[in-house]
Amino acid sequence: MADEAQEAATRRLGATRAAQEATGLDEAVIERLVRAFYDAAREDAVLAPLFAGVEDWEVHIARLCAFWSSVALMTGRYHGQPMAAHARLDLRAAHFARWLALFERTAREVCTPAGADHLLERAHRIARSLEHGLAFHRGELPRPFSAAWAKAAGTSP
Repeated sequence: MADEAQEAATRRLGATRAAQEATGLDEAVIERLVRAFYDAAREDAVLAPLFAGVEDWEVHIARLCAFWSSVALMTGRYHGQPMAAHARLDLRAAHFARWLALFERTAREVCTPAGADHLLERAHRIARSLEHGLAFHRGELPRPFSAAWAKAAGTSP
């Protein structure tokens, strides 16, 4: 069992290093991105009200850095439940569209082109999944995705 755990850790480290080399992303870049994005989001007319309940921003930023580290670099640092964390918010299509636009702008400012592309592909998938899941949670049919959404996410509508 210990050998399997060691093997898994070695594979994860290899995947992390490969992602870093391919994208130019590392923990420091991810933290700069997260901080820049949430600084902008907290000033944004559409997104700022969603963050009114955050009491400790440093704890929140650390959690978000762990999330993006896991998503982008496969580090396994995040152990939360994004759907549950967002279920209490009344997130709608306009929130997801604005989040993606602001995230893209920030990623393109902070990251290498390959790093931004890597993050944006994942951001679109995450937004799509959250939007569908939250609509289902509210008992609604999720809105169909446009060809632009599908193209940006690298999937078919």
